[in-house]
Amino acid sequence: MMLLLKIILYLQDWIVDPNFPLVWRLDKNICGSGANGDINAHIIDLARYLVEEFHDVMDMTKTFINERPLVEEMTGLTATSNNSGKKGKVTVDDASIFMTHFKNGALGTFEATRFATGNKNNMSFEINGSKGSIKFAFERMNELQYYNQEDDNQLQGFRTISVTEGSHDFLHAWWPPGHIIGYEHTFIHEFSEFAQSIINKKSAIPDFYDGYMCNVILDCVEQSTIERT
Repeated sequence: MMLLLKIILYLQDWIVDPNFPLVWRLDKNICGSGANGDINAHIIDLARYLVEEFHDVMDMTKTFINERPLVEEMTGLTATSNNSGKKGKVTVDDASIFMTHFKNGALGTFEATRFATGNKNNMSFEINGSKGSIKFAFERMNELQYYNQEDDNQLQGFRTISVTEGSHDFLHAWWPPGHIIGYEHTFIHEFSEFAQSIINKKSAIPDFYDGYMCNVILDCVEQSTIERT
């Protein structure tokens, strides 16, 4: 099958409010970059696993809110300001959109932001090929959207597959079909893979090289922005 186009998103909305305080994720001295380093890292890693290695990138970034109230207390993705009325400078990007050529010839578009209202943790992808397409959204992590170009034209369309059968990866260890798994189960799967790699004396995947390549691509995305400004 010829792979034509890949679209991948990571959308959140937790800093849309301009009165949300200046947490550490908005300070370049602490976090290095904004949406690029924070959530682009996840979708870059996902793309390398699903599609192929990257060949080149071209990026655009934008900071929508340049100053925010100083923070008093923060926990996870929630925070309160210190009510002093003072503000600090946001020194990272609020959104990153970049394009890529993959080494197998496919094209890819990537979007990462914490300003997409209504999206709480929408990491999603769509892969379009000459024989079909697939779609996945992490907020509906037990479902896969599948399209087959070879179906009869009267029946063509995306179908929703509930990936909870025992024949699906990892699901044999959990509940009966149709009984969904959650976010916490994904970490158990990771530990299972890691333990099996030790038992069977084989390399774990992902490994340090995958982490290295993800950071190389993040740096290239950031460098693309610098060179275009």
